[in-house]
Amino acid sequence: LDEYGMPYIEGGWPGSNPKDIEFFRTARTMSWHTAKLAAFGSTRHRSNTAATDPNLQELVRAETPVVTIFGKSWLLHVTEVLGATAAENLDMVADSVRFIVERGRELVYDAEHFFDGYAADPAYALATLRAARDAGARTLVLCDTNGGTLTARLLEVLGATQAALAADPGDAVPITWGIHTHNDADMAVANSIAAVGAGVRHVQATINGYGERCGNANMVSILANLALKTDLPLVPAGGGAIADLTELSRSVAEIANLAPNDWQPYVGRSAFAHKGGVHGAAVAKVERSYQHVDPASVGNVGRLVVSELGGKANTAIRARQLGHGLEGVDPKQLSALIKRLEHEGLSFEGAEASFELLIRRQAADYTAPFKILDYTCLVEQRGGRELLAEATVKVEVDGEVLHTAADGNGPVNALDAALRKALGAFYPILDAVHLYDYKVRILDSDAATGARTRVTIESADGSREWSTMGSDTNIIAASAIALGDSLEYAIWKSGAELRRRDERHFTTIRPGR
Repeated sequence: LDEYGMPYIEGGWPGSNPKDIEFFRTARTMSWHTAKLAAFGSTRHRSNTAATDPNLQELVRAETPVVTIFGKSWLLHVTEVLGATAAENLDMVADSVRFIVERGRELVYDAEHFFDGYAADPAYALATLRAARDAGARTLVLCDTNGGTLTARLLEVLGATQAALAADPGDAVPITWGIHTHNDADMAVANSIAAVGAGVRHVQATINGYGERCGNANMVSILANLALKTDLPLVPAGGGAIADLTELSRSVAEIANLAPNDWQPYVGRSAFAHKGGVHGAAVAKVERSYQHVDPASVGNVGRLVVSELGGKANTAIRARQLGHGLEGVDPKQLSALIKRLEHEGLSFEGAEASFELLIRRQAADYTAPFKILDYTCLVEQRGGRELLAEATVKVEVDGEVLHTAADGNGPVNALDAALRKALGAFYPILDAVHLYDYKVRILDSDAATGARTRVTIESADGSREWSTMGSDTNIIAASAIALGDSLEYAIWKSGAELRRRDERHFTTIRPGR
């Protein structure tokens, strides 16, 4: 985030847990290029003074240049949650802000539950802001903490609040207005952008919208919208930063150990994917005909999706994008085959390796590197002992038939091991291939245990990744199709040559019981 150019990074609550304390201790040893690090915490406890409050003391000990303090704006929370009076809460806000400001920190005041508090008692909600401002806060952030405020109401309250504080008698104090929205009503991004249009210049959000319940406002979408659809100067500034949004989004997802959202606006894999035949044909002629921005402007790419909706135009275009000229293949027949297979449960949208193999198999000059003749999977559990999974497989390669067996951690793993054992003697390249994801989807849940399943397998070999898919009413059969496609694709794409007969070493071992 610092390298990207974010001006502020809120690091956590040092008074709440040892992990956050350690975070700030480590952060003090790092070099920061653009970002100011902020520690986050609450106002003092009603029974403490600011000087003796452990939470405020930890905020100071964090030694960050910025401190964010949240205070209650809603009387419901003041009286029912904190157990304080209205006057006590105003003192808590003022004392806490003053304590931090007097110690030389930049203070950001988060008015928690402001929009709900304003709805219940506008005068009191405004009084909490005045308490923070008069104590030295110069950034006032209005928080839609429950995430239920619609845009028209948010703008109404924001405008009234700005006007009320601007009309206060005395010397005018310059205030930076901020917004902090949650996504419970799916309005977080829209509300944040609307607030910017109404004069807000401090926007709090998270990368990919990660956060409690339905999440926070998505900083990725906010930045993209403001950069590409308004003339406002942004921090971080520069078109180059916006072009890095896709990489930023996916990098943070990886760090968080969460799968990227393929349907996330701007940066998702499907954000500029075109499935319908009319859409695909139009985009192939004029890219912007069905795209609101250039995918490259945010570091993403457009693509055509092969599906039963796409028609022969999408099929032919996507095949060419993957490097297939369709020589000797009738696009109309190929499209009809895709529609039939998708009707039976496949989805080539999520398995382009299977789509490429489908094209190759239609060509007269293609010979499959192997053929799975038959297989058996056995799962046993006897007398409470550990589960046993075993698979046997018979494959034909170059006129030779090999029958192997292997056990594994479940029937699919055993089948994978048996296939590799058989094919590894012919194609050593498969030693580098590993499966890193295996997903099963039930397609017709009303059929209960007789439902058709779709299995997707993600594979890699160190230099490339690919997805294959199988569908059947039997999960093992669906898995065998996806496994076979994965290994066949690896052999084909690597250009691996068949090992000479005199170099083949077979190990056919049937596990004991």
